[in-house]
Amino acid sequence: MRIISGKYRGRTIVPPRNLRARPTTDFAKENLFNVLTNLVDFEECDILDLFSGTGSISYEFASREARSVTSVELNSVHHSFIRNTARELGFENFYAVKANAFLYLKSCGKKFDIIFSDAPYDLEGNDVVIDLVFERDLLKEDGFLIFEHSKEQNFENHPKFWQLRSYGSVQFSFFKK
Repeated sequence: MRIISGKYRGRTIVPPRNLRARPTTDFAKENLFNVLTNLVDFEECDILDLFSGTGSISYEFASREARSVTSVELNSVHHSFIRNTARELGFENFYAVKANAFLYLKSCGKKFDIIFSDAPYDLEGNDVVIDLVFERDLLKEDGFLIFEHSKEQNFENHPKFWQLRSYGSVQFSFFKK
C-alpha cells in the first residue's frame, strides 16, 4: 500500500499480516483522488473516514494536508495501526477514533466537507450510513459523502445521489445535500 500524492507521495506503508481489511486498490484510490482534486481544496476540508481499515484513505487526505482527518475504526488492531502510522508520519490534526461507525454517526456533533465510507461489502445494512449522514446533517453546505461499494449495490434512485464513479470492481457513489 502506498500514498499516491501529497506531502508523503510514494511512501510505502506495510500493514502487519494480522490486519484483515480490504484496502481500496491503488488504481481506484488514484482515480478517486484525481476526481477530488478537481472538486475541493483539500487544505480547507474536514474529513471523516468511516470503516478506515488500514487507514489508506485517511493517509491520502492527510498527505494532501486536509484541515482535519477523523479516522473511525472499530477493530483494535486496525485502530492501533492507524494511530501509530499517523504518529510516525507526523500528521497534524489527525484523529484516530476507535468506535463503531454507525454509533459514531449517531452521536457525532461535527460537520464535515467530505465523509468517506468503505464498510465491508458484505456487511448487512452497510448502506444505513448514507441515511444516517443526512438524518444527522453531518455535511457542511457544499459537502458530500463518498460511499464505496460493490457492483451489486446501486444507489442511483436515492434522493441524495449525485454521481457514480466506477474503477474495476470498485464503485464510488457520491451523495450531496
